Amino acid sequence: MELWPAIDIRGGKCVRLLQGDYERETVFGEDPVALVQQFISEGAEQIHIVDLDGAKEGRPVQLKTIERMVDSCAVPIQLGGGIRSLDTVRAYVDAGIQRLVVGSVAVEQPQLFESLVDSFPNKIVLGLDARNGRVATRGWVETSHLTSVALAQKYAHAPLAAIVYTDIAKDGMMDGPNLISLREVIMAVDLPVVASGGIAREADIKAVVECGAAGCIVGRALYEGAFTIAQARKAAGEL
Repeated sequence: MELWPAIDIRGGKCVRLLQGDYERETVFGEDPVALVQQFISEGAEQIHIVDLDGAKEGRPVQLKTIERMVDSCAVPIQLGGGIRSLDTVRAYVDAGIQRLVVGSVAVEQPQLFESLVDSFPNKIVLGLDARNGRVATRGWVETSHLTSVALAQKYAHAPLAAIVYTDIAKDGMMDGPNLISLREVIMAVDLPVVASGGIAREADIKAVVECGAAGCIVGRALYEGAFTIAQARKAAGEL
């Protein structure tokens, strides 16, 4: 299982939000490029980046910062936040991003989402951000009527790179992932599913492995020293 250390960017800084709430922000670093290099020096073999400003605005906001982050490393980058057009996908792919997480478009503009996936096979990741079982959009500000499982099944046969499943209630709370809902998504589709939200200890990573997830995204636990990247990779079976 792949471990994806997370770097969320807002206002050019590395931050974490509690349950996706922009009013409950903690700044963990002033320099995203330095944090990428730190994670890689500690053993990270892939990085997950979120443009929080872009997610809220619906367009790339931190493109220049992200380009500097990509240029500073040679590991695969997975990026989400504000990816809602073919031009945006093309710009990020040209910048060297390996995988792009798209959520809002999959709910609000299904034809566009299918076009993105067909134009960039195995590059697009379906972002399932769930609040009380329903998929949230636009930087988690709005909640749709669709369930996570229903949306996953809608695109189950598309040439997606993966699905990222995030339980918003668990995100940043350090009280463990929602394993029941994660397992439901994994069982519903024959696609790799990456777990996100609530992972606070090595035992949580092992539990996610046992659920059958293809990877997990870890943020606050790394920043607060709950475990090292090496320990997390060992728990995930990477080492």
